Amino acid sequence: MFSLSLDPTSVQQFLFEKNWLFPEEEVQQTEVPGAGNMNFTIRVNTNRRSFILKQSRPYVEKYPQVPAPADRVLREGEFYGLTARISELSARTPQLLAIDQEQSVLQLEDLGVGSDFTGMYAGNKQLSTKDVIELLDFALVLHDSFEALPNAERITNRAMRTLNHEHIFHYPFVNENGMDLDQVLPGLEKSAAPVRQNSQLKHRVKTLGEQYLADGPCLLHGDYFPGSWLQTPRGIRIIDPEFCFFGPREFELGVMLAHLKLSTQPDAIQDFALAYYRQKSPLDDGLAQSFAAVEVLRRLIGLAQLPLTLSLEERISLMDQATRTLTS
Repeated sequence: MFSLSLDPTSVQQFLFEKNWLFPEEEVQQTEVPGAGNMNFTIRVNTNRRSFILKQSRPYVEKYPQVPAPADRVLREGEFYGLTARISELSARTPQLLAIDQEQSVLQLEDLGVGSDFTGMYAGNKQLSTKDVIELLDFALVLHDSFEALPNAERITNRAMRTLNHEHIFHYPFVNENGMDLDQVLPGLEKSAAPVRQNSQLKHRVKTLGEQYLADGPCLLHGDYFPGSWLQTPRGIRIIDPEFCFFGPREFELGVMLAHLKLSTQPDAIQDFALAYYRQKSPLDDGLAQSFAAVEVLRRLIGLAQLPLTLSLEERISLMDQATRTLTS
């Protein structure tokens, strides 16, 4: 399998062989557009334009020891194929320019210099009501636009869901899973023990995991958190839908709510987000809050850590809140 690199000569040759360049177009520079977890992603600057190349390999780019489906960007390509049909969605996602099925490479529109919303975790970004409305309006249109889609066109993304299920609903709750949480923050390993030893909580998490794996009616982004929200000069754009699938809308909203909590957004913003979505589309509040609780726990005691600045006491408080949600 060919592996993309930052070497402009190699990239030029790949693009030439795929016929993805304009006549007399030459690669002048390549760069990493931002911190990514799952895939190898570069910005390509030519003498004519700039665009993004993204390749998925048989492992998680940030964690090479973690195997992952090598063709996952093809599912992302399918997602963009569907959202291109709806103007409200295509206006907020990058245009798919080309796709190489054999090498699992996408050529995408470059949305320009921007930054994701991960600064929220360090207290550097507080969402405005306008931000929340933009994010929720995208999610609402996404969830409500494809319920009548024929089964043959639905994205199941079974392999990626299996991977995600392991790291959301199983691994964080296993005693002695090989991860030393004290390397994240001293005292966190001991603080996680009550969660991992709570049989009622673990049973509820198992049930929620089964709901996640079951096919549902709505097209979901699948990883709707600040790292997938890009602030650009033209407004918020949504990227990295490689975990997309048809499932329950409550999972998507639950993930978003969890990250509002993890980034200590004001309670008023969290309440507004839930009320705004519920006003527009039917929602099982309890299910959404349960998925949110699981996402909070897995981000605190699982492998997929965030750049949190929360103290140990604040993390324990969030774990206690999530435990109450899942066991009440």
